[in-house]
Amino acid sequence: MENSSDQSDKNRSSEAGKKNPIQDTTDKSRSIAQYSGIAFQMLGTIGLGVWGGMKVDEWQQNQRPIWTIVLALTAIGASLYLFIRQITQK
Repeated sequence: MENSSDQSDKNRSSEAGKKNPIQDTTDKSRSIAQYSGIAFQMLGTIGLGVWGGMKVDEWQQNQRPIWTIVLALTAIGASLYLFIRQITQK
């Protein structure tokens, strides 16, 4: 009779260690959606910086695209900052 109680304890511990495959798929889908959202946010931020720099260079009639470079690099820095901040919140 002692073996039956030991057997049930082993069954409970093995069931607790198993994960639900549907839950795994949902978690993976959620993380994929989160990271693709971050990628689109970075793309939008950098694109906006480049577009703004081009418009300022056009307006000032610069020979060299100084503002395009400055605002593009600023947008890259801002998007990396936002990326790191979003990743470390989890």
